[in-house]
Amino acid sequence: MIQFLSLMLNARRDDEKGATAVEYGLMVALIAAAIILTVGLLGDELVKLFTEVTTGMQGR
Repeated sequence: MIQFLSLMLNARRDDEKGATAVEYGLMVALIAAAIILTVGLLGDELVKLFTEVTTGMQGR
């Protein structure tokens, strides 16, 4: 009986670790999606900014 309870408690702990890993994976995926979306929306503006900076530095 004690061995059974020990196995059940260990299985429960392992399930929580798996759930935590899934939650972290979802957070990383959402952060990556936010970065991709932001770069996609601001990409042209960033290119213009870097072009202006590069042009300005070449004139010096």
